[in-house]
Amino acid sequence: MEKKTKSERAQSRRYSFLKILTGSDLSRRRLALMESKSANPGPVVWLTGCVHGDEVGGIVVIQEIFRRLKKEPLLRGRVYAFPLMNPIGFETVSRHIGLSKEDLNRSFPGNPNGSVAERIAERIFTAILQTQPTLVLDLHNDWIKSIPYVLIDPDPGLTRREVYRKAREFSGQTGFVVIGEHRAEADREELKRTLSGSLIAYGIPAISLELGEAYVVNERNVEDGVRSIWNVLAGLEMTPPAELKLNYKMPEVLSGRILSYSHQPPASTSGIIRFLIKPGEIVREGQRVAKIYNVFGKLQETICAKGDAVVLGHSDSSVALPGVPVVAFGMF
Repeated sequence: MEKKTKSERAQSRRYSFLKILTGSDLSRRRLALMESKSANPGPVVWLTGCVHGDEVGGIVVIQEIFRRLKKEPLLRGRVYAFPLMNPIGFETVSRHIGLSKEDLNRSFPGNPNGSVAERIAERIFTAILQTQPTLVLDLHNDWIKSIPYVLIDPDPGLTRREVYRKAREFSGQTGFVVIGEHRAEADREELKRTLSGSLIAYGIPAISLELGEAYVVNERNVEDGVRSIWNVLAGLEMTPPAELKLNYKMPEVLSGRILSYSHQPPASTSGIIRFLIKPGEIVREGQRVAKIYNVFGKLQETICAKGDAVVLGHSDSSVALPGVPVVAFGMF
């Protein structure tokens, strides 16, 4: 019989499935569930990925984290993961869920008798709540040309002020730019139905990590995601102290700050976009960030920053249409 190493004796791992629904051909659709449990008590952390089917990078980040956990003899606590929350969208390379076109990340905390998205959301949400987690890290991907950053949901008010404070504290341990969601009231109601927003409403600290481009696995972004999460685990004393350096170098001026997300101003005309900035650059109010030309090469519009900001990313396409975002900013 093969002997187990000391690290393998100190922790147990379990890979299983959670049934979510039965298809029209009576096939069972399931969610992969990963678990690494230490014999030493400690915090409980969840990692969740691919809530949008085209955001595939988070799956690989979770796989790499569990490979590292397997080799970590001093792990404390438990780490759980849903690496692929939207298998239907993943198989069709779609943000949404199949023909229903529902956004799973606008369907939490879910409903066992609701739509397809609400039923999947309810299964995910219930499984997470049952473990009474210390923290949930929801992994996303953004535009192709973008920097990694952390999103914190809007301040839920006095009733959840301590939970919000913890979410802010954890976000500062990631090493990424921290963006606080500040939306109009209608948008705030929609954000309450995200996984992280719903968890905060239930008293569980949760943050979203935007780890660069969607659709493909960018190894550089995967490295930063793994190192960032490992730093958070170390901050929770689940693993030995670590200060793993990221490929992404955050400008010193952004350290310790919480910025506001904005994609204003959008394009107001049609044409082809030529970008004048790169993700990660600091821009000043009034600085030109993009120009839009018509088919004959005549300048139609110049997009300027509305205030001092860091460029989070820019549109995947250089096709401009009225009202369509061109550049995303973290506003000072």
